Amino acid sequence: MAAQGGIQFQEKVSRLLSRQNGKPVLKPNRTLALRDAVANRKLKKGEATCITEMSVLMACWKQNNFVDGQCSNEVSTFYICVEKAQAAMKNKSEQTKMQGGRLHPKQATTLLKRFPNLRTEI
Repeated sequence: MAAQGGIQFQEKVSRLLSRQNGKPVLKPNRTLALRDAVANRKLKKGEATCITEMSVLMACWKQNNFVDGQCSNEVSTFYICVEKAQAAMKNKSEQTKMQGGRLHPKQATTLLKRFPNLRTEI
């Protein structure tokens, strides 16, 4: 079934490249083949978390001349928020791994190098 889809795709590309009506409909400037590597781009980071807790903690430090003992409640609140955020990020990453999600560019490059593409034009 997958081979049949590939054959249909090749037929469509050859039809678009043919010179039936004078000029070809599709004129590629490069070969129509996948590369064996992906551009190494950084993934987008999520939004910042625990900003309010951090600002409350810093305000407390400033009022108390940076003494941790007097700001223990704010410190514990900040650490609890950070733990919750890390757990949520870990849970989110596990869900995207199970659902498929997007591959990291390094992982995609290793897969493409493991199964190289033919360098001939279709």
